[in-house]
Amino acid sequence: MHYENDENYFRGYEWWLMREAKKRNPNITLIGLPWAFPGWVGHGKNWPYDFPDITAAYVVNWILGAKQYHDLDIQYVGIWNERNYDSKYIKVLRNTLDKVGLAGVGLIAADGDWTITKSMINDSSLNDSVEGCSSGGHSLVNVLRDCGEYCKAKPSPSCPSSEPVSSVLSLHQLLRYTLDKNGLETVGIIASDNLWEPIAFSLLLDPELSAAVDVIGTISWNLVASYYEELPFGRNGLMTAEEPWSGHYVVEPPIWITVCIRPPLPPFNVTSQNATFQLKGSFASIKELHVWRSQFNFKTKKPSFFEKLIPVKLLDGSFTLNLAEDEVYTLTTITTGQKGSYPEPPASARFPKVYKDDFSVRNPPFTEAPDFADQTGVFEYHINLTDPGPHVFTLRQVVTQRPVTWATDADQTISVIGDYQWQNLTVTCDVFMESVMTGGVFIAARVNKGGQAVRSALGVFFWVFADGTYKVTNDIVGQTVLAEGQSGTHTYGWFTLSLTVKGQFASGLLNGFPLWQNAVVLTPNNGWAAIGTRSFELAQFDNFAVVAE
Repeated sequence: MHYENDENYFRGYEWWLMREAKKRNPNITLIGLPWAFPGWVGHGKNWPYDFPDITAAYVVNWILGAKQYHDLDIQYVGIWNERNYDSKYIKVLRNTLDKVGLAGVGLIAADGDWTITKSMINDSSLNDSVEGCSSGGHSLVNVLRDCGEYCKAKPSPSCPSSEPVSSVLSLHQLLRYTLDKNGLETVGIIASDNLWEPIAFSLLLDPELSAAVDVIGTISWNLVASYYEELPFGRNGLMTAEEPWSGHYVVEPPIWITVCIRPPLPPFNVTSQNATFQLKGSFASIKELHVWRSQFNFKTKKPSFFEKLIPVKLLDGSFTLNLAEDEVYTLTTITTGQKGSYPEPPASARFPKVYKDDFSVRNPPFTEAPDFADQTGVFEYHINLTDPGPHVFTLRQVVTQRPVTWATDADQTISVIGDYQWQNLTVTCDVFMESVMTGGVFIAARVNKGGQAVRSALGVFFWVFADGTYKVTNDIVGQTVLAEGQSGTHTYGWFTLSLTVKGQFASGLLNGFPLWQNAVVLTPNNGWAAIGTRSFELAQFDNFAVVAE
């Protein structure tokens, strides 16, 4: 929904991902959480709550579209990833869901911090609207601070203690206790953290913790790190698959412990001990169990996974194991059990030094071109139905209004591609501006930043504008100008730009002829290639190519 009258439920890869997940586990729980919002939701402001009816309708339509077009049932929806909440909006969203027959969709709030529990205690309508509380991406210190402030304001018996809390277990017990004592017994808690392995391991080995927090779910962001490693949060996934050109991927260690998370058990001691187990029912007749052990060795950082041990003998269904800390055991009657295996992935390879894409895909499986990583704006496959020339199939920047952003995105749109270590290269692309007089596009090399740091990205940016001028800058915001002049460029015409950077010098061609030469480039020394626009505007790109040394 790039625009208010634009309902499209096929953009992006997430629909495919959810469908594939349902094939493998029909009972999987699907949760939606807005990370950002289209600009029209905020009416030009970087805030989604001034018009709660519009924002709620946007979210609800997404849930309805998931069912109508993909047969996907979204069971929970959040408010705004790691950002502030608005009580009025939450209640409007709950009411809007109920009106369209989605009373079964639960609201998880608020994902910024735990302070929403204060509002829920004093606002029964808000309490009735929320099914679960969550906090995403917050450090333990911040969560402790939030709970500590609440406990100071609500002395005993509302809180078990007003002293600082020193562990994850006591933290979540404190929050659970606080909710229960204030009439919020039905409110669940989402335990989530970017440090996935420690919290997953805590929930696995600490049943008192998982019982205390009333865990609805544990959320790992992200599942698969499929983006350039030099971007923020590189390799921050259960798996890493950042080389679609080679097919190489890495199964990271936390994925093995993730599959072992199970429902809470009665409280027990987690220190090293001899533990005796008694099998009952049909299991009581088992005489032998095969044993595999995983040791995490957090202190030595030398883990071992699925090591086969000597089978254990059972007497009247009973057996004893010597259990050390930070271990996971697998016991089975199956003699052929082994750690899950997968074919050896293809070898890792650098991004191709010679690369080109003419975007000629009539029925693309996804809306975005492969290998490009949009940092601000959205670049989609486009078909020019009225263009009889060679530019029928193109890549088009389609966002025309600054979104309500999660991070401080750039004011320019940009999509990066290639090898971050590239130094000497030539980037070529055909460009087409659609904004009369104000339009502008660029190709770039040695772009050194992305994600929430993209506003300060440096590189060599070769711009042409609809007013007939060009500019070469050392940064995306255009503060450091390396060259500028007249270009004769205009809207609704195709132009071929070529940028060559070698050593400390850069040169540019327009339609095959030199436009500027030997601009001095002192920094950065390396980075991605990129395309983009001057602002949030419509513009097209075709016949993109890179030749790197």
